[in-house]
Amino acid sequence: MTAVRATSTKTSAREPSASDGNGAAYGFTAYVIWGAFPLYFNALKPAGAWEVLSHRIVWTLVVCLVALAVTRNLSFLRRLAANPRQLVATSLAGLFIAVNWTVYIQAVITGHTVEAALGYFLNPLVTVGLGVVVLHERLRLLQWVAVGVGALACVYLAIDYGRPPWISIVLALSFASYGFMKKRIGGSLTAIESLTAESAVLTPIAIVVLIVVGMTGNSTFSGHGASHSLLLLAAGIVTAVPLLLFAAAASRVPLVTIGLLQFITPILQLLCGVLLLGEHMPFARWIGFGIVWVALVLLTFDSVKAGAHARRLARAAENCAI
Repeated sequence: MTAVRATSTKTSAREPSASDGNGAAYGFTAYVIWGAFPLYFNALKPAGAWEVLSHRIVWTLVVCLVALAVTRNLSFLRRLAANPRQLVATSLAGLFIAVNWTVYIQAVITGHTVEAALGYFLNPLVTVGLGVVVLHERLRLLQWVAVGVGALACVYLAIDYGRPPWISIVLALSFASYGFMKKRIGGSLTAIESLTAESAVLTPIAIVVLIVVGMTGNSTFSGHGASHSLLLLAAGIVTAVPLLLFAAAASRVPLVTIGLLQFITPILQLLCGVLLLGEHMPFARWIGFGIVWVALVLLTFDSVKAGAHARRLARAAENCAI
């Protein structure tokens, strides 16, 4: 046990390395790709959200299975099937991310990209709140203030919209719940193994949806040109690549860096909605977003401060051990 602590301490107090730079680049690229998703999903019109979601699930599974076959790592499926608790957690994670994907795709293709972006700005605050409610975690003062400011922003935006920002709320809750289930799964599965399992759970439902869409004459896979078909087929690669880049980043850089990089995605989504997709953003709504950003600044400052404190303690422990 002492040896483990010593190793952990040295890791925490290590100096930045070339691996950190590569990790930051991987993370930056992943978040930029996710930030550009509104342009991709908008290009898939006239396909509906259910058709896009189903293609995304099926082709993601295909991409993952090919990658695992190449690396000869398909045996993890037997281990997962033999672990009912992990299988249930993975299935729930798959359902949460399916809800997230469905609402997000529907938001983009119906002209609500800005409201979707707000959901991902709110996600860190909802994640903190979920930790308090479900895991009974204790918050620091600044974290409480940030959550309070975030709640105030939701009330303000509900008044501005004339209704609660349901798209934002559902996206934030579903993604936070997905993160919670991933935490329950822990490090027992790699990123691609986890994505494969989640896609495998959802694929039977996705195939049924595609059959129904085809039987009702609403399928857009054929009849809208080869480019449209290729864009739907590319859904698997578009889903898998940024996730693998994110996994590579998470294993190389501190959590604080990941926390800062994550704001790239909703910022780009917001810019896509306002500048490229022509969505209207009244001044009053900018104020609401500004309140959310104040909450995120507080949360980020607290995270950086806590990380610096932890590193100081780690260096002190290392010096004492020497």
